[in-house]
Amino acid sequence: MSFAITVAGLRHHYGNRSALDGIDLNVERGEVYGLLGPNGGGKTTLFRILSTLLEPSEGTVRLLDRDPLRDTAEIRARIGVVFQHASLDLKLTVLENLRHQGHLYGLRGHALKERIESILGSVGLTDRKNDRTEALSGGLRRRVDLAKGLLHRPELLLFDEPSSGLDPLARRTLWDDLQRLREEQGVTVLLATHFIEEAERCDRVGILDRGRLVTQGAPDALKRSMDKDVLVIEAEHTEALRAEIEAKVSAATALVDGTVRIECDDGQAMMASLYAGFRERISAIRLGRPTLEDVFIRETGRPFETAEGGNAG
Repeated sequence: MSFAITVAGLRHHYGNRSALDGIDLNVERGEVYGLLGPNGGGKTTLFRILSTLLEPSEGTVRLLDRDPLRDTAEIRARIGVVFQHASLDLKLTVLENLRHQGHLYGLRGHALKERIESILGSVGLTDRKNDRTEALSGGLRRRVDLAKGLLHRPELLLFDEPSSGLDPLARRTLWDDLQRLREEQGVTVLLATHFIEEAERCDRVGILDRGRLVTQGAPDALKRSMDKDVLVIEAEHTEALRAEIEAKVSAATALVDGTVRIECDDGQAMMASLYAGFRERISAIRLGRPTLEDVFIRETGRPFETAEGGNAG
């Protein structure tokens, strides 16, 4: 098996604060791998190390079978990086932004023209190439960013928060672009995200929290590993209700973000029992199969949307 990224025992500290705490990670060539975690979970630090912008405190990193500390220039020529915040000159046209990007990689003349035409077609921007970037929507600007990252035909694309600031339609369109590029050009993609729905579209996902990779695997396999139904109950006095429910049923219960959360084998039967016994005290009750958010809760004991801050960056 050939890996585009190999990370072992990776740690990084900012003074006394630990941002990464022993990360082990392998990303296969041609794979779309998602790093899922809340803000402050360590994604940005790991992304900067993999982008060759930061030297780790401990551990080893191999990118495309090269050492980023010794072979930095070669690696930078073979990877594409798309940061969370746009790196575009808004006063320039799409075409001008891409020309300047090509010059940074030593591309000139006919070769550069062909590359630009090819990548514009791949991301659906051919008819907007003469538009000033400031006139484009957020979704189209993100496509220009993607085009810049792919212009030199990298083997590995590092994409930080691909859907940041995009509406749902623009997110779907961008993902269609990524999947098509992977299929047509064999690009390996590692992306960092805090969107559950985005992680669901990856081949594999690693959940990163407080500097630790708490679990990883294919999204469906991670959800199946829970092998439970999930009930979420809304009520006025959830703490007292949870105690009474726990005394009555043999299932794992937890207080999560102001709700009572229950994992059980037969959600339909459990819901009927709880509704019969606590009908007057329940405002709402929802039943569903486990999601990646439920996997995060199981692994960390905290709800995903409030698991920010931590000790990582």
